[in-house]
Amino acid sequence: MDTSTHTFSALFEQLGLASDKDSIEQFIRTHQLFSNEVALHEASFWNESQSAFLRDAITNDSDWAEVVDELNNSLHA
Repeated sequence: MDTSTHTFSALFEQLGLASDKDSIEQFIRTHQLFSNEVALHEASFWNESQSAFLRDAITNDSDWAEVVDELNNSLHA
């Protein structure tokens, strides 16, 4: 069983996005969610599989949940 903690970079890789530091920072800057009423997985910039992954990570409290929550906080900042 994999008990390692997933990194922010690994999450971006899992989502099929560029995962280097500069690309992550740019993504966060350009995809801010200005309303707390918009759930992370409901944001318009995700494709269907990305949205499902994010929703399932939180709903199922998967091993990705902590880093997905970190992404949520970063985009709602």
